[in-house]
Amino acid sequence: MPLIFMKNYFIYILECSDKSYYIGVTNNLEKRRAEHQSGIHEGYTSLRLPVKLVYSSSFNDITEAINFEKQIKGWSRKKKEALMRGDFDALVLLSKSKTKTSTTISQSSTSSD
Repeated sequence: MPLIFMKNYFIYILECSDKSYYIGVTNNLEKRRAEHQSGIHEGYTSLRLPVKLVYSSSFNDITEAINFEKQIKGWSRKKKEALMRGDFDALVLLSKSKTKTSTTISQSSTSSD
């Protein structure tokens, strides 16, 4: 039976010098972090150096990694920080809070003629 090598993909969060967060996906976390730190790629992080890796998670499937990256990018700062802390109770509460707020806004913006 042939050996199957699974490639890992990483979702990562960098904290920039201005305390903002940058979220990305890579298959070589250390190399990508070094590229951001060196400013080799012009863009968001190159204007906010230095950067610090504050979170990473690995995936076997690139599609799953990209989907999680997109999901996190839509989260509030508090929810991102709960993820970084590994505070899954807070993640659940912050998710419920947003759902409740969205439902209230939807109901209050409905008008009847």
